Amino acid sequence: MRKLTITYFTLVLLLGNTGMSWSADLHKGLAAAKRGDFITALREWKPLAKLGNADAQYNLGVMYRAGEGVSQDNNIAAKWYTLAAEQGHASAQYNLSTMYDNGQGVPQNYKTAMKWCRLAAEQGYALAQYNLATMYQFGHGITQDNIYAHMWYSIAALSGDKDAIKNRDIIAKRMPRADISAAKKLTRECILKKYKEC
Repeated sequence: MRKLTITYFTLVLLLGNTGMSWSADLHKGLAAAKRGDFITALREWKPLAKLGNADAQYNLGVMYRAGEGVSQDNNIAAKWYTLAAEQGHASAQYNLSTMYDNGQGVPQNYKTAMKWCRLAAEQGYALAQYNLATMYQFGHGITQDNIYAHMWYSIAALSGDKDAIKNRDIIAKRMPRADISAAKKLTRECILKKYKEC
């Protein structure tokens, strides 16, 4: 699996008056984090996270995972990622998936990793699509299946991911032509369904 994504989320949700206030505080926290002022970032994001703002929850997860402005703590990072992931935050879902895959801050559980990875992949999150392919390739959290591994690598490759292209081609060398054709058909269908229920 790919490494944990350690970047701060920059998409801001505009949800009426409350969202505008959240937006300003999220931006203040982001600007502070970019300057390396994690104390200010924490002060801006923590109240928002406690109020249920998924972006702030994700950002706190990143801080605790990396130990930026706080003591590094995978357990607390997993808590914040879970809260954001449950609200559909794709980056949090992806990072939580990798934590379950590696047993960091949570018990190692490939099935739970698969669940979060799939949710992020269905939102078009390319790193999650790549990791989902890897899970199918090696049977982590699901029955090993080269057709679906090929399909998800192909989808991740559409974003220009060279590793996805390379891994898809490696798998293809071990697959019968009929399976490759099936994988290509599934890829087209999955794209048409916008990655849902693939």
